[in-house]
Amino acid sequence: MQKAIVGLDAEIIVIDNNSKDSSCAMVKERFPEVTLIENKENIGFAKANNQGVTLAKGEYICILNPDTVVGEDTFINIIKTSEQLIQMGMVGPRLIDGTGNFLPESKRNVPSPLTSFRRLFGVKLGKVKNYYADHISEKGIGDIDILVGAFILVKKRDYQSVEGFDEDYFMYGEDIDLSYKMKKKGLENYYIGSIPVIHYKGESTDRNTEYIKRFYGAMRLFYRKHFKSNWVLDFIVSIGIRITSIIQSFKNHHKEKRDIDQYYLVSENELLRQQLTDKLQKKVPFIALESIQNLGYTNNELIFDNEFMSFGNIIYEMERLKKPNLTFKIRPVGCNFILGSDFSDGKGEVITF
Repeated sequence: MQKAIVGLDAEIIVIDNNSKDSSCAMVKERFPEVTLIENKENIGFAKANNQGVTLAKGEYICILNPDTVVGEDTFINIIKTSEQLIQMGMVGPRLIDGTGNFLPESKRNVPSPLTSFRRLFGVKLGKVKNYYADHISEKGIGDIDILVGAFILVKKRDYQSVEGFDEDYFMYGEDIDLSYKMKKKGLENYYIGSIPVIHYKGESTDRNTEYIKRFYGAMRLFYRKHFKSNWVLDFIVSIGIRITSIIQSFKNHHKEKRDIDQYYLVSENELLRQQLTDKLQKKVPFIALESIQNLGYTNNELIFDNEFMSFGNIIYEMERLKKPNLTFKIRPVGCNFILGSDFSDGKGEVITF
């Protein structure tokens, strides 16, 4: 993050919702220049972000999840692109998961009851739009309805003009609501597919009973707030939410860690290689990027050293090299851990060495 704001008149504000680990102590020790707000209780995603925006001094604000990785030129490029867009309200990048695969929720249509019904049951309903905004290509640029709260760039004045995130949403749905309010105000939400950002989806919360309750409760709140109610619509929404909640409750969202046959390190740091070998209890050889395509079909894991490669290059290589038998971890500059996620919808891991 700090490298991404070099050359910009910018500040980093972290809102902590009563973390039970040593996160706040780590931020204070390693990043003393960061503005850290320590809430004494979990006040929710919407309220915490509004709290941060109130403190922000800049013209632009960027809502950014803690489980994201941005390139060193991400903010410069996305601001430069946004300044060329007509009636820009908010913009969002192309999000990829920890395996380098595109996250289609990066660009969505308004999840009207009929759109949600179509998605739930997999049926086409005349001119009813698909849940995802498939009229724009993965790497294209265009106006869409809904952006993801993991990364939203917006001018502070526009954010405040629609009263920011609705704090009735504790977590989930607030990004849909905010995007919809921007559209109603006459501003456009743009998807910028030329700019990639990693989102380790699944890190912000566990997909447990509480997740299901909050997610579908948020969708019900959105429908009641923005769509004219009638008994048929209420019945469809209620049944759809109940069915989906039941299906989700029976799913096993716990992902077993893959057995890795071979680790490889993209670096020239011999001490780091030895430390990882000791920790992982397997030999960790160096590998050149041009050799990775020839790894074969065993389960391999690639460890990127951020002291050797920029985050921007790491993101690029993850997308380029992605395949089912290859997973990725990143060692941030100066850190004694590697992190990553092997699944688009499961918890990732941090390995300390």
